[in-house]
Amino acid sequence: MQTRDVVVFNAIHGFTMHKEDENTIRVTYPSSTAKAEFDKVSHDFFSHFKHKVHHYRIQVQYHMDAVKLKKEIVTKRSIFEQFAKINPVLKQLDEKFKLDFN
Repeated sequence: MQTRDVVVFNAIHGFTMHKEDENTIRVTYPSSTAKAEFDKVSHDFFSHFKHKVHHYRIQVQYHMDAVKLKKEIVTKRSIFEQFAKINPVLKQLDEKFKLDFN
């Protein structure tokens, strides 16, 4: 799926599935747009899943997890700053050698 339909793959990448009981699976998703993309492939996904586990009475419950919605864009500079907090020598090397993180 990652190479065939990149948009759907990226939309459902943040989904998690938890087994609630013998017949119930709870699917948590980060946003309503991600759920809309998942709805496009959910029928095929769950029919394949039910066939694979030989259990056809599975019910799915959906829950939105707004905490996972915020994703931070991490740049090379911000990664360097995080490591520089841990090891101050890196900051000195940056000042001496004028490191470029573009």
